[in-house]
Amino acid sequence: MWDSETESVGGRDYGNGVLSSSKHSVKTDGFELKGSSWYVATDIPSDLLVQVGDVNFHLHKYPLLSRSGKINRVMYELRDPDMSKMALDDLPGGPEAFELAAKFCYGIAVDLTAANISGLRCAAEYLEMTEDLEEGNLIFKTEAFLSYVVLSSWRDSIVVLKSCEKLSPWAENLQIVRRCSESIAWKACANPKGIRWAYTGKPQKVSSPSWNDMKDSSPSKNQQVPPDWWFEDVSILRIDHFVRVITAIKVKGMRFELIGAAIMHYASKWLPGLINDGAATADEGSNSSNSNTSNSGSSWKGGLHLIVAGNKDDPPTVQAKDQRMIIESLISIIPPQKDSVSCSFLLRLLRMANMLKVAPALVTELEKRVGMQFEQATLVDLLIPSYNKSETMYDVDLVQRLLEHFLVQEQTDISSPSQQSFPGKHYDDIQRGTGPNAAKMRVARLVDSYLTEVSRDRSLSLTKFQVLAEALPDSARICDDGLYRAIDSYLKAHPTLSEHERKRLCRVMDCQKLSIDACMHAAQNERLPLRVVVQVLFSEQVKISNALATSSLKEAGESQYQPMVLNRKTLLEGTPQSFQEGWAAAKKDINTVKFELESVKAKYLELQNDMDNLQRQFDKMSKQKQTSAWSSGWKKLSKLTKTTNLENQHNIGTEHQAAADQQTRKTPRRWRNSIS
Repeated sequence: MWDSETESVGGRDYGNGVLSSSKHSVKTDGFELKGSSWYVATDIPSDLLVQVGDVNFHLHKYPLLSRSGKINRVMYELRDPDMSKMALDDLPGGPEAFELAAKFCYGIAVDLTAANISGLRCAAEYLEMTEDLEEGNLIFKTEAFLSYVVLSSWRDSIVVLKSCEKLSPWAENLQIVRRCSESIAWKACANPKGIRWAYTGKPQKVSSPSWNDMKDSSPSKNQQVPPDWWFEDVSILRIDHFVRVITAIKVKGMRFELIGAAIMHYASKWLPGLINDGAATADEGSNSSNSNTSNSGSSWKGGLHLIVAGNKDDPPTVQAKDQRMIIESLISIIPPQKDSVSCSFLLRLLRMANMLKVAPALVTELEKRVGMQFEQATLVDLLIPSYNKSETMYDVDLVQRLLEHFLVQEQTDISSPSQQSFPGKHYDDIQRGTGPNAAKMRVARLVDSYLTEVSRDRSLSLTKFQVLAEALPDSARICDDGLYRAIDSYLKAHPTLSEHERKRLCRVMDCQKLSIDACMHAAQNERLPLRVVVQVLFSEQVKISNALATSSLKEAGESQYQPMVLNRKTLLEGTPQSFQEGWAAAKKDINTVKFELESVKAKYLELQNDMDNLQRQFDKMSKQKQTSAWSSGWKKLSKLTKTTNLENQHNIGTEHQAAADQQTRKTPRRWRNSIS
């Protein structure tokens, strides 16, 4: 905490810590408490009974009338000089503040401290103890103490602001809350050089710290003050005052990481069930804030405890209303920067917001904030139960909305001029795993794991599963092993799916993106449709061929084809271990299926040849049946004539010689048979 060099260690005193009036008409040695009534230690009998709550004050009229304008006015309006009883039930600060004000009226010394100054200041305003009645009246005295003592001290400002929780709206109207909030904000943002510090560094056992006991914890002059020194002190404030302080700190220009860390630290105190022990919290550069947050949740006694959601028709309890107010206030003051708070914190806050039925506009805003950092989420944080009337165990629609917000944000970042100004930056980001595609890949793995977990719910419809699986673009998944595992888990939990529904489910998966082990598992998976199994076998054969070709090219020139080998190696290393079971049996089945396919292919070729031969014979026979005998005879005669003419032309030189020899030769006469 903050101590100025001029502050005393023993206390914050104004005028030696004693406030007294210079004039008094009734000599007294003080006040005496008897039961629930206060009496003035004097011989003069009291003539006025003032009731403040359950406490009675037996006083005298003149000391009060000389310094309180309100008591003067009340008596004047009643026009009863003999009035002996007055009730001040609405006096701010209660009996404790009125006791101090009454002592001041009697001239009794009053010790002003940070614990009683706010109540006494509000009581003085209520009693109208102004300078018009007496110079140096109670309003002037208390206002001077606030301005010159309290606001110059870090510790007193915290105590006064804490004490203002029971003084609304008087503390607000008198600007006590505003002035203390600005004083705290200024000191939290100031340079610690030249200031003597006494910060807590660990949770206190009581709601209001014992400031004087912490002077021994002050670091030495050479010790560096941690940036989160003010978290523990500010976290004791009520949520509305905490919001005022954080708002003032934002105006002063503090780093958004520290503001987000302070918000997470506050949530760990007042919402103990929000952040588990050991959860990552707050500023990454401040290890002390992480330790404080994780260790203080169990020892904090003044916070609200996490409630269990009951029936939706039950009326909200006071505790639920307080927690709802805290969550709504924290959502409204989270810095707009992307990494001001962790995604895990946002998701846990979103879980409680849905459970406590926070305002829909704030829930939507919180969902957009989660979408900005969705790649940082974990599976445990995403498993948010469905608190609304839904048939599913987990809120799948919520995850769908978060994914949509993430895609919209990624598209906005890609289309921004800063992302388009450097052409080579996109490739460098992918190599470092920080670009938009790298974020989409991380989100794809997260969604696949989420689908695997929620697929065991028998109430999850096929449409919701398919819509969530297809929400990401194809480029977000290099390997579909996680998606195949989710599909297989869904098929196990829903054995009554029809063939059409199973095909529709498997359509979200790309068989060419499965690893070797996944293909082996899918080849013997009886839950998959037959067509999908065939596609898996074909894609595996293509992969084996590509692998053989790659290995041969590697031998020819290893340096030229190194990237292809590295991609193959990366794909194999990313193969899950769950698919390595049954490798030998699956490999034997694959070889058997390949052999059967080759046999069927050979038989098919033989049948195709036989079919062609039969078709040619059939065509030939059909042509012969269409021609008549007469046309066939003429064709034969024409063919014979053509042959005879050719022979005659060839033997024209020898025909005359043959004719002359026949004339000289006498041949016997042939008789032909008559047909008559």
